[in-house]
Amino acid sequence: MVYGYIRVSCDKQTVENQRFEIINFCRRENLHIAGWIEETISGTTSYDKRKLGRLLKRAREGDLIVCAEISRLGRNLFMIMEILSLCMNKGINVWTIKDAYRLGSDIQSKVLAFAFGLSAEIERNLISMRTKEALALKRSNGCVLGRPKGSITAPQKRKLYGKEHQIDVLLKAGIPKIRIAEKCDVSINTLNRYLKEKQNCTFSVSGN
Repeated sequence: MVYGYIRVSCDKQTVENQRFEIINFCRRENLHIAGWIEETISGTTSYDKRKLGRLLKRAREGDLIVCAEISRLGRNLFMIMEILSLCMNKGINVWTIKDAYRLGSDIQSKVLAFAFGLSAEIERNLISMRTKEALALKRSNGCVLGRPKGSITAPQKRKLYGKEHQIDVLLKAGIPKIRIAEKCDVSINTLNRYLKEKQNCTFSVSGN
């Protein structure tokens, strides 16, 4: 099967130019497009969180994905490498129009896919190594990693800023905590931790 893949980064961009290029290209190559995949999303978003990821999962050996240019697959070099390596392993062909790239079953494609996959693996290992070294350095300097058990993270706390009075009013009115959490756009666990910390703080102040 032949799939036409189109991606734009924002609503202001149009998919029609890419569609026109793919249709004309397939006519010249005598290819019949069995399905279109269109999405409006940043190319920096991981491919497995896009429609592209779902396409790669259902595509079978011998299928062909046609796109206007290779940057439509992603804006990150190593992401593109990973996508092409995945396609190579599954036997999926990828053709691009503007840069005339063709990933197929020939030896050149296999060499490129191997190089792409190896480069991506090396980069992941380097990132992992740098992360471990940075954490080890922090530990050696006496830094306690992670957040205290049961504490609320800063982004969650910010969601409750300015809502203290609203929460008090809703509680006094007998509104269930689950409904209050929904109104405040936080989880019930976050609300409960907030109330517990507030209670502990009030008790500490009154005890002093």
